[in-house]
Amino acid sequence: MSLKSKSAVVTGSTSGIGLAIARALAKEGANVLINGFGKPEDIEKERAGIEAEFGVKAIYSGADMTKPDQIAEMIALAETTFGAVDVLVNNAGIQFVSPVESFPTEKWDQIIAINLSSAFHAIHAAVPGMKARGWGRIISTASAHSLVGSPFKSAYVAAKHGIAGLTKSIALELATNGITVNCISPGYVWTPLVESQIPDTMKARNLTREQVINDVLLAAQPTKQFVTVEEVAAVVVFLCSDAAKQMTGANLSVDGGWTAA
Repeated sequence: MSLKSKSAVVTGSTSGIGLAIARALAKEGANVLINGFGKPEDIEKERAGIEAEFGVKAIYSGADMTKPDQIAEMIALAETTFGAVDVLVNNAGIQFVSPVESFPTEKWDQIIAINLSSAFHAIHAAVPGMKARGWGRIISTASAHSLVGSPFKSAYVAAKHGIAGLTKSIALELATNGITVNCISPGYVWTPLVESQIPDTMKARNLTREQVINDVLLAAQPTKQFVTVEEVAAVVVFLCSDAAKQMTGANLSVDGGWTAA
């Protein structure tokens, strides 16, 4: 499969799952726009590395995923630079762990904005061009938490359930336009996001770091292994292929069996 002549926008892609997805799409020949926060020198290293390694064009947008106008400008930048946005991967996400009664309302608003609303705003901006060209792939990173709940993660679980519903609705709207819309629901992937929530979970559950990893995180995954970022990225690449053109509105679990129970 080749994505040569195609272009992709991947939000939340300066590290972790998003960066792996951007690199996997570039490996298949797609130009990519990466987005996210981080040290400018680290981001530039990744951007330049993608261009050098895969021979594609890679650009960076620092668009804030809580700002609809900046999201629209990001899509416009990719369309202007590449000529099109053929693949949109909504991957931006943050996490916060707290009992509901002490969950900060500003954290709720931030998580819903970044993990859910940003996907709507990006789709809203990208769909007209995809419709005009009669081809598109919209893929969102959901989570096993789009299918099951967990305590102390009310905003994250609500947002990821929302991504699953948004995926179904938009898939039906675009079913006759050559555009597929799917989401991927990973289990626990070893990323900076997962690592950063360990201290809060230790505090909330009064557990050691090792107990959180083995008894909380991996307890849910029958394989007892973390999902890798490369495994998630491979599913994205498949969903962009012609072999997956009849797959739309799907929520694909990559969770080591977590949601099979």
